[in-house]
Amino acid sequence: MARPGELGEGERERWRALRAASEAPRNPFMEPEFSDAVGLVRPRARVAVVYEGLEPVGFLPHERGPLGQGRAIGLGVSDAQGAILRPGLDLDTGELLRACALSSFAFDNLEAEQRLFVRYAAEEHATYVIDVEKGYETYESVLRAQSPKFLKTTLAKERRLGRQVGDLRFVFDERDPAGLRTLMEWKSAQYRRTGRRDRFAREWITRLVGRLARTRAPECSGTLSVLYAGDRPLAAHFGLRSASVLACWFPAYDPEFAKYSPGLVLHLRMAEAAAAEGIGMLDLGRGAAEYKDALKTGELPVYEGAVTRPGAGAALHWLSREPARRVHSFVRGRPQLASLAARTLKGVARLRRT
Repeated sequence: MARPGELGEGERERWRALRAASEAPRNPFMEPEFSDAVGLVRPRARVAVVYEGLEPVGFLPHERGPLGQGRAIGLGVSDAQGAILRPGLDLDTGELLRACALSSFAFDNLEAEQRLFVRYAAEEHATYVIDVEKGYETYESVLRAQSPKFLKTTLAKERRLGRQVGDLRFVFDERDPAGLRTLMEWKSAQYRRTGRRDRFAREWITRLVGRLARTRAPECSGTLSVLYAGDRPLAAHFGLRSASVLACWFPAYDPEFAKYSPGLVLHLRMAEAAAAEGIGMLDLGRGAAEYKDALKTGELPVYEGAVTRPGAGAALHWLSREPARRVHSFVRGRPQLASLAARTLKGVARLRRT
């Protein structure tokens, strides 16, 4: 057991080799650099290393809470979770948790290939993806076939935005820190406007994003993309990219220009730039949204749940997470209730601002 930053370079290289051998997309949230960044802002972050003789054959990045309650590292913000294991490695989950001194291990974005934990999932969710493996032109032709009105309208708004606001300029990998600060301000305002918890009001998330913005590694690089009109930012997105996957994370736009749909324009330009960089997939994350339905070319399953060992820690996990999870699941499964809940959150947010 070690803190993420304590792993040796040999162990890190083995971790990367195991990810390269996996059937799963090379999601940057599953790379050692993401665990390193979480470890710097979350003191309970750990990585369990499984050995066969002197060779590392598995890694489980996690966080340990009271009574040994475990959770996927970065749970709440990480969009891909699980263990990094040699293909075919046969482990007993109970023994693994015991070796980690964990009473439970919770996850909410578990990869589908995580056979060790999938059988303990309580729910399956869809994560929405954009396939640009064959290039942006092919992706645009797919959109033209499946969502012709959406594509035509968005491209028309992009042209109108350029005419009425200013010459458009897109930067795929913006290094100016001011752009990230602007994005966080927009996103915080959006959270408050929609009645949702402001993630950037939590210091560890703000610090995590700041560290990842400075991370540059082949399979995990912080990427800030900005759509400008002249020098004025209109929309921005911060995510992580590997050589083959752009994990979309925090998108936002200036609401003053909402009628032009700058966020949709931004995503089209991100898809174009990602394809030009050789990236084959944009992962939009789980959670239904109209913009995801319009942009997606497919879906991948992710899982939510927990594996537990008998004891007080497992009981505490159930009491702290399961009732709320079941309520959320009940509401999500009933569109009318979900719509009512969203309207209620927005109403509460408006009352707070008055």
